Amino acid sequence: MTDLLTSIQAALGLPYTPVAFTARGALPSAFAVTDLACASIAAAGQAVSELLHQHIGRRPAVEVDRRLASFWFATSIRPIGWSMPPLWDPVAGDYATKDGWIRLHTNAPHHRAAAESVLGACADHAAMAAKVAQWSSEALEQAVVEAKGCAAEMRSWVKWQQHPQGMAVNAEPLVHVIADQVEINKPWQGSIAQPLAGIKVLDLTRVLAGPTASRFLAGLGANVLRIDPPTWNEPGVVPEVTLGKRCARLDLHDPADRAVFEHLLKDADMLLHGYRADALENLGFGVERRRQLAPGLIDVCLNAYGWSGPWQNRRGFDSLVQMSSGIAEAGQRWKQTDKPSPLPVQALDHATGYLMAAIAIRLLSERLRSGQGGSARLSLARMAKLLIEQGPGTDEALRAEDERDQGLLVEQTPWGLAHRLQVPLKISGTPLQWSLPATELGSHRPQWV
Repeated sequence: MTDLLTSIQAALGLPYTPVAFTARGALPSAFAVTDLACASIAAAGQAVSELLHQHIGRRPAVEVDRRLASFWFATSIRPIGWSMPPLWDPVAGDYATKDGWIRLHTNAPHHRAAAESVLGACADHAAMAAKVAQWSSEALEQAVVEAKGCAAEMRSWVKWQQHPQGMAVNAEPLVHVIADQVEINKPWQGSIAQPLAGIKVLDLTRVLAGPTASRFLAGLGANVLRIDPPTWNEPGVVPEVTLGKRCARLDLHDPADRAVFEHLLKDADMLLHGYRADALENLGFGVERRRQLAPGLIDVCLNAYGWSGPWQNRRGFDSLVQMSSGIAEAGQRWKQTDKPSPLPVQALDHATGYLMAAIAIRLLSERLRSGQGGSARLSLARMAKLLIEQGPGTDEALRAEDERDQGLLVEQTPWGLAHRLQVPLKISGTPLQWSLPATELGSHRPQWV
């Protein structure tokens, strides 16, 4: 635990201040998943504490509950009388090939179409399995990726270390910070209770990592506006990740919508995005254009496979990075099973999300101190390296969840009433609380309020 937190503190430029960890146990895993959950949430809390220290002259204490941190790395929402939609498309999953294993990620309709353009239309997992079995893992991965789909061959950590992309990721920092030369003087409008009050966050992220970051920022009083393309949906995670946010839609290929986006960006303090490395560039909103539109912008981005090497523009998700980097193969050996065994939760996503939030707050602290903003880059693959190198996990189980773990408030969502689990992070005097319930994508107008 201490080693993980120390590594993360160093990457974020945080002092090595001790953090109190309460409760016992861990998620059973080949790797130290609960330690990663606690360390990443603690670092985000510490970034808040340092921001407050800068403005009120004292450093609020930070405490993290191991059980609640583990649970939040799965899901925080507890529906009352309704169920969350399924997380996975019917043909998403792991498949045996002629010479190993591959994972197909088909949750988005266009990603499923890409896989089926290579393999043929499949109604279910069994039909897909018969077709995948005729391929070698490497050839199928390449064919699906070339069709603009998402797939990952199961590799061992040793194989990943020898792979050009694995070597590229090894050379990258956990958090790559780039200072901005433009000075902008905006005073702190926050308070101890809401440190990020008055901060406008434009959220262009999807699924889990980036939305986890913006959910955390919203819980501290930030004004978060999430923007999605017209047809995008991720029903399995929307009730989980839209807490505290307004959600609108824009088509960045449409001139009128582009003008609206530029107007939003000009007023934003922070931009979070999880597009592939070249995607915003191709839309005409590359780094220089963003700086031009919004001087002093705090610009935090992530991708799946890192920011250098042959795969820097490859589509990817947590479950695919676990396959590529050796996590699923190590889990298979740890469980002594005959198939890939991923982490018990999407830990790369969640941990990267908390680090995105932490570095956004660190960059805000710097902007308030010196007038200079900055940008930061993170990746799921680099987070995988941090987790793997931490060493093995544990079998010490967590005490089972019960109703006392739920908060007292009832959230009124479009799907029905829900509770949230109690928050795993305590910052003295600064409660994490959200003023808006989870909502459907596209349910608000694309404007700041």
